[in-house]
This record gives sequence, structure tokens and C-alpha cells, in this order.
Amino acid sequence: MTKKVWGGRFRERINEVVDSFNSSIRYDRRLYTQDIEGSIAHCRMLAKQGIISEEEALLITDGLADIKREMDRGETAFDEDNEDIHTLVENALVDKIGRLGEKIHTGRSRNDQVALDFRMYVREASKKADSLIKGIQQVFVELGEKNFDLIMPGYTHLQPAQPVLLTHHLLAYFEMFKRDRQRFADSSVRINVLPLGSAALGGTTFNIDRRMVAEELDFDTISDNSIDAVSDRDFVLEYLFNSSVLMMHMSRLSEELIIWSSVEFGLVNLPEAFCTGSSIMPQKKNPDVLELVRGKTGRVYGNLMAFLTTMKSLPLAYNKDMQEDKESLFDTADSVEQCLVVMTMLLREISFNAKNMKRACEKGYLMATDLADYLVTKGMTFRKAHEIVGEIVLFAIDKEKGLKELTLKELKGFADQITKDVFDWLEPASALARRVQHGATSPEMVKQALEKAKEEVAS
Repeated sequence: MTKKVWGGRFRERINEVVDSFNSSIRYDRRLYTQDIEGSIAHCRMLAKQGIISEEEALLITDGLADIKREMDRGETAFDEDNEDIHTLVENALVDKIGRLGEKIHTGRSRNDQVALDFRMYVREASKKADSLIKGIQQVFVELGEKNFDLIMPGYTHLQPAQPVLLTHHLLAYFEMFKRDRQRFADSSVRINVLPLGSAALGGTTFNIDRRMVAEELDFDTISDNSIDAVSDRDFVLEYLFNSSVLMMHMSRLSEELIIWSSVEFGLVNLPEAFCTGSSIMPQKKNPDVLELVRGKTGRVYGNLMAFLTTMKSLPLAYNKDMQEDKESLFDTADSVEQCLVVMTMLLREISFNAKNMKRACEKGYLMATDLADYLVTKGMTFRKAHEIVGEIVLFAIDKEKGLKELTLKELKGFADQITKDVFDWLEPASALARRVQHGATSPEMVKQALEKAKEEVAS
């Protein structure tokens, strides 16, 4: 068993079961890039401040760079004798350049070191999420352009409500994902704060230059309170929350595509390469990918709630409970990235069933609101018009007819104000054209929204 960096205080060796229980190298090993980059910047600062010599700094930074290359090539054993990635890197450095490697820890603690590594990781994960979200937004723009002329039923309560352009519906998801990108961008301000230099909790006695390290590692600013710096995991919680909202949006999209691809709806065709079959039912084409995205949403929610619960009662400053931050975040980052990649690929391959969409628009009395609006234009109050159209719908249901199939005589039986121009109001295309407010579903407005979306994705 490797000697512990904190072993000087102890007469007895740590129990082997406790050692394994305490170890985090199994999962924090993926922080090796951030740990080495942070150590190199710290080392350069120590040399600049005269705390170590330039010659020592060169040997240390060259050794760290070699270790990074070896880890990139998979040549390093991440064994549990090293309880965490910070210990492993330091021990590897000592093995490579001798006791000089122990100087790398001058002026810092594992508390501010892990806070630095993790902020760098979350910063990179947020940037990757932003890039992947932008990719899925691009697909919505492409689908919107390709299917611009398709009209579909808009739904509330999963019941047919009013006709909308399919592109308008797709751009609703564009807006959801735009807010997701904004959330990750907003959080980056709070992520990009350098904690290094806070040491264990009270700072260090060495004359370090924190701003130099911040500049080297591309941090916008440095933390203002050393106690807060080592005990803060708000940035992790924000990432988990942002990811949970993002996954919720992907889950809603998955649910709609699952419903729309069913035989009962038949509005969308899912690519076979993204579906699976049944072990017993030969006819099945199951939307497993979409169901997995929907299922992983609960997993990401769980990670957020688990870590919120972990943090809720911790006294200042650092506590070992906070080691539980990594597995939750790593699992969330992996899930989010996998789901964004596979969802983007699937969306590029879907197609829409124009005939079924047209047929669906002829059911469910989608034009009822427009008929009420028509009566308002003839001088009737909306409340009265609403009541009369409800009676007309009941009459049509009894006759097993659509609104357009009713005769003028039948319609006039409910309101004398109805004339033959009513039938234009009962056409879905004309209904869309009348909705010309900003953000509405008319072709004119949707075209403007589509152009704006294209510009936002291209910027």
C-alpha cells in the first residue's frame, strides 16, 4: 500500500476496506487533464514568485507534461493505492523526477486543487453541451425549411385544438433549446472563478499570485473568500439543474415523436436504424432510442436531487461528503452528451406523413375557434359566439360530419349572421394566414421566425 500524503500523523496504517471506501480514483481519474494543467500553471506561478527556482519549475512542468502524454496513451495504472487523481499525479511526478516533485504541492491543498479541477471540468462540459445543443437546433431549422408547407393539428391536453404549421411546432423546440443554451452560458459566469490559492480554507502563507494562475487557466476572476471557495459546489448544482431542464425538453420531444409515430397518429416515420424489434412479435418497430432518452431524464433528475440532498446540511468548509459530487456530475454529463448526439442523428433521418397530417386536420373540429371568431366579425360577442359554435359542433358530431361538410342552411339554423363566406374561414390554410401577430403560426410569421433561427445558429 502506497504511503499516504497525510500519513505522518498516524501510527496505524489505514484499514484496507476503509482505504477502498475512501478512494475516489475509480471515477476522478477522468480529471487528470485538468489536474495536470492546473499543476503546471501553479508551478509556473511558484517560480515567478521565487518560491521555487526556474530550473525546478522546468523539471516539474516537463515531468507533468510527460505524465499527461502517458495517461493520454493509456500507459498509466490507475490503481487504488493512490486514493485520488491528485495523489496519483504527484506520486507519478516523484517517480519521474525524484523528491523535487513533492514541491508541486507548495501553497495549495487538495481542497482548492479539486475545486479547481472540477470547475475546469464543468466549464468544458458546459461548452460541449452548448455545442451539441446548437447542433440539434440546426436540425430543427433544416426540418422546418424542408417541411414548411405542412399543416398539422396543434394539440392541448393531447386533444386536437387548432391547425398550425409543422414548422411552427418544430421551432417551439428550437426556443426550448435556446433557453437551455442561455442557462449554460449564464452559469459560466459563476463557474469561471478560480478557487486555487484558498488552500485548505484560510489561504496560504506563501506569497502566491492568484491572478497569474487565473490568467494562465483562462478564468475570468478569482474567488473572494477562501472558505467559500473550497466548500462551494453551487456550480455543480447549476450544471445538474441546467442538464435536468435540457433532459426534460428532450424527454418531451421523445414523447411526442413516440406518440406521433404510433399507428393511431401516423404523423412521423422514424428511421429503422434508430428502432428495434421484438423477440416474439415480428411486426414490431419499437422507438427504443426515444424511450431511453425519456428514461435517462429521470436518472439525471435523480443526480440533481441526490447532490442537493448531500449538500443541504454541510457545515463550512470542506467535508468528505462533497466527494459525492463527481459521480453524479460525470453520469449526468455522459447521459446528456449521449442523448444529444443520438437525438440529433435520429432527427436528421425522420420524415413526416403529409397525407396523415392533412387527414388529421379534418378531424377534431379544429376550425371551431375560427368559426367563433367569424361570428365576432359579424357583430356577435365572443362569449355568445363560443356558445353557438359549441352547439354547432354537437350538431356536427350527431350528424357525423365535419364543420366544412355542414350546409349553409344547417349553419344558418344556428346564427343568421352566417353567410357563404364562412367556408373560407373553415379552411386550415386561411386560418393560418389570419394569424399574423409576432410569434403566431401564419406562414409569414413562421418564415420570419425561421430566418431568425437560422441567423442565431449561424452566429
